[in-house]
Amino acid sequence: MDHKKMGDDIVRLVGGEANINGLVHCATRLRFDLKDSKKAERETLEKHEGIITVVESGGQFQVVIGSNVAHVYAEIMKNRDFGGDSSSSAESTGEKTSLLSKVFEIISGSFSPLIPAMAGSGMLKALLTVLTMLGWMSDTSDTYLILSAAGNAVFYFLPIFLGITLGMKLKANPYVAGVIGAALMEPSFTGLMDKGSDVSFLGIPVVMMNYSASVFPIFISISIYAVLDKLLKKIILKDLQLFLVPMIALMIMVPLSAMAFGPFGTTVGDWISSGVTWLIGVSGILSGVVLGGFMTFMVVFGLHWGFTPITIQNIGVGGDPIEAMAAAAVFAQIGVAFGIFLKAKKNKTLRTLAGSTSLTGLLAGVTEPIVYGLILRYKRVIPIVVIAGAIGGAINGHFGVKMTAYVFHNIFAIPVYTPTVVYVIAIACSFAVAAVLTVMFGYESKTKDTASEKNESVSSTSAESTPVELPVVPETKTTEIKKEQIYSPLTGKVVALSTINDPAFSTGAMGKGLAIVPEIGEVVAPVDGVVTSLFPTGHAIGLTTNAGTEILIHIGINTVALKGKHFNPVVQEGDIVRQGDLLIRFDIDKIKEAGYETVTPVIVTLTQQEVDVFETTQEQVQKNDVLLTLVV
Repeated sequence: MDHKKMGDDIVRLVGGEANINGLVHCATRLRFDLKDSKKAERETLEKHEGIITVVESGGQFQVVIGSNVAHVYAEIMKNRDFGGDSSSSAESTGEKTSLLSKVFEIISGSFSPLIPAMAGSGMLKALLTVLTMLGWMSDTSDTYLILSAAGNAVFYFLPIFLGITLGMKLKANPYVAGVIGAALMEPSFTGLMDKGSDVSFLGIPVVMMNYSASVFPIFISISIYAVLDKLLKKIILKDLQLFLVPMIALMIMVPLSAMAFGPFGTTVGDWISSGVTWLIGVSGILSGVVLGGFMTFMVVFGLHWGFTPITIQNIGVGGDPIEAMAAAAVFAQIGVAFGIFLKAKKNKTLRTLAGSTSLTGLLAGVTEPIVYGLILRYKRVIPIVVIAGAIGGAINGHFGVKMTAYVFHNIFAIPVYTPTVVYVIAIACSFAVAAVLTVMFGYESKTKDTASEKNESVSSTSAESTPVELPVVPETKTTEIKKEQIYSPLTGKVVALSTINDPAFSTGAMGKGLAIVPEIGEVVAPVDGVVTSLFPTGHAIGLTTNAGTEILIHIGINTVALKGKHFNPVVQEGDIVRQGDLLIRFDIDKIKEAGYETVTPVIVTLTQQEVDVFETTQEQVQKNDVLLTLVV
């Protein structure tokens, strides 16, 4: 994969550098803060090779890439400086967003840059736990203490790191924000704790607390600082702002944090943590069912960020039950992928995807490729992932399993959960139940599963004559060609995909096929099959043949921007169609007047087996002429 080209393509497709306020990345996705998300070509991005999907959540435009995200991010940031100190895209465009969305956006934007450091540190702590359990290292040795310092640092000094990322997110000076967090960790300040209650500032009593690994105090302090920073810049001369604004901000914010915001934030965090613990104590099973069963979809909508501050707070006081229950959802996802790997024996492409994503999930705890590439694609497995996650979550909830270090949920992180044996049983149940149910009930509807096992078999001596040139196969008693024909859905001129002004099609990333410049604004079914996807805008439709082949017909280039104007679908998702049935009417002239090309790719996106695709030799086709022939 060419990471530089991919990065350049992504920047162009999200609206160009001028449309980007900020950019960060987490384990699997680029998180853009766009000035106007409507300028992003979402459909083209989703079709781009190497991109799993695109998600808009929490005020961010997220491009899900997978394990290569860090390399793509690095290429994008070369000679560019988007930074992270941007306001939300909604603010930039004047769009109204809910308070809850803004809160999630701030939390997400603040923690996202820290996730690699937190996950790496957590895994280091897990490794040290294993080494001490096996007796290979003493927890009093110098080596252990040095490595332990590396594992603990990001959590102990979390107020400093969060101060910096929050400052960037709220458009305040991030390093002054970091200093506010650092002041609460400075030895002279922490040394005041030895004085007990006899601490004051200008005669005002100060309640001393330990702010290491705390979250809520710094969120409150930096939110107030961001407002103060803007105010000071308005009233102080620009020539004096360089030193006077940060000096006054520190003089005000550090004492206020120590006297008010810090204790208040700590108390709020304790209340929330205690409330969650109480709820879990009332019914650990019910809490586990909800978190384990539905965490997959909380992640999809970005709602999981609301738990992050509580999780960090809980880990600081002994362990977090929330992530322990949520871990069951991760292993349920991996189980579904493994089940598809076992089930999809005839589909090598899908089998490869399922197998690779299963390993990535088990070894790294990264499951976005499973969620977006498999679960949301094959909706039949959604109940399976809910049931399997709920079972494991209920076990962890009932027995009070806790996560003691911030880690990604994978097999190497098992030692940080306690009691460990119960946790292993819980995730094993989630994995096994998901895999078994997927194998038993399949990942597609019964009709499609049955159809996918059928292929039209025609002997080489009785092959139907078509305008497509087929390879010469020596005739023997056992020779058999499995052939499937795709008929033209349009009347018009045939052009090669490579000539299309859209890299998702021209590079072959979406699959093999041809394109047609239509002369009549009607799309008919190119095969007998089922309408498996119909875009709300009516500009694209997907069908699955009775042999299990998936076909995409995309009317025009970038016509999604028309938002359904000039397109009139006459079928719905789930409709069974016969070859030649009318699918969509569209107005060629109006689309051209709007400035869009009408060239229409007809793509074979997925087949049940590896096939050769032979194209018609005709330069002009009528609807219902043979366009493509697939040969196994």
